[in-house]
Amino acid sequence: MTIDWFSPAQCVGYVAFVLGVTSFLQRDDRRLKQFMAAQCFAYIVHFALLGIPTAVASSTMSLLRSVLALRTRALWIALVIVAANIALGLYLATSAAAWLPLAASCIGTLALFLLRGVRMRLVMLCGTFLWIGNNLIAGSVGGTALETVIAIVNMRTIWLMAREEKRLRAAQAT
Repeated sequence: MTIDWFSPAQCVGYVAFVLGVTSFLQRDDRRLKQFMAAQCFAYIVHFALLGIPTAVASSTMSLLRSVLALRTRALWIALVIVAANIALGLYLATSAAAWLPLAASCIGTLALFLLRGVRMRLVMLCGTFLWIGNNLIAGSVGGTALETVIAIVNMRTIWLMAREEKRLRAAQAT
């Protein structure tokens, strides 16, 4: 199969890549969720143009999750989204490896709804590692590169945020 690196589908994928990296550069939780929602929308278009309906469904759930997490932190909504992801997995998963992105999505949902700041990003990082595993198993070079860059950017942001929290605690103690 030959890949047209500049097809409309690939160009939208590049936009999704930039939005994904940008989202994890954010130190403000709200901006992180906004950029994640934009990334998910770009992925919906990307996967639709590529003709991959399962990826469209997963990206749509992630978009819904990101938008709802901007509006509420209600546990019951997070649990409904987790249940919907599990239902999609039960319907679509054909192997044990197919559950890696499902687990990543569930972890990400719980992180976005229930956590904040460094803790939220640490849990999201766990989901990123599951995506890296999925992409390695699937042989996705681009997906592995994207998730690896997101992991590195997220680790850098976590480090900066933790350093700032430590500095603020030290200033308050004096």
